[in-house]
Amino acid sequence: MPIKPEASYNAFQSLDIRTGRIAQVEPFPRARNPSYKVAVDFGQEIGIRWSSAQITSYSAEDLIGRMVVCVVNFAPRNIAGFKSEVLIMGASNDAGEVMVLTTAGDAVVGTEIF
Repeated sequence: MPIKPEASYNAFQSLDIRTGRIAQVEPFPRARNPSYKVAVDFGQEIGIRWSSAQITSYSAEDLIGRMVVCVVNFAPRNIAGFKSEVLIMGASNDAGEVMVLTTAGDAVVGTEIF
């Protein structure tokens, strides 16, 4: 995949990227691609927000309690009748499966990524 066009630092600063802890995972059979409905807890300031996430290479049980990195200030998207409020960030492995981005240690829930 080629590199995207150059972006300004201001464009990066406009994103609100934070740590969150997965609190709940539900099946999402109506989604076009295999997905879960995922509740992510961002702490007291933001609370719990929901995401439609194509992270089905993980079992629901393996995701609960996992720290993830998310964009929290995108406009909500309607995905198969479900309001997805945050983007859980991930990267593909060699098998093409999406692996969630996480912290190396236990960061504070709701911490801003900079």
